[in-house]
Amino acid sequence: MALEDDIANLRRIALFEDFETEALRLLVFGSETKLLRAGDALFRRGEPSDGGYILTGGSIALEKRDDGRPAEKILRPVTLIGETALIAETIRPITALAREPATTLKITRALFHRLLEEYPATAARVRQRLADRLVQLARDLAFDP
Repeated sequence: MALEDDIANLRRIALFEDFETEALRLLVFGSETKLLRAGDALFRRGEPSDGGYILTGGSIALEKRDDGRPAEKILRPVTLIGETALIAETIRPITALAREPATTLKITRALFHRLLEEYPATAARVRQRLADRLVQLARDLAFDP
């Protein structure tokens, strides 16, 4: 995929839509392309996280259980998987399996943090976006008698 196509795809993801073009360029150059065959695990529940993934081709099934029942959610391009893992070390709460041949861009937490340090305007927009989402989550969870 061409660099400009990768950047356009990243802009389709809410977290990245307000990023400076140069920041997105660094993100693409610093990301690792990962090719998966049908049935391959992108990651498994219980594993430590080290970053997030952009699904750029194919489909990924998200499963919370290991009992062979159908997937709980099917992701298609262009989707960010593991957003929280870009910001903080976490344990994967779910297993992500390729349902068909799939392609992802892996964004390490270190790369994401470097990008935020080098592009303060981008970092400010990310902070505001996350703050807005936390406020909305608090509203959604609030109990109103």
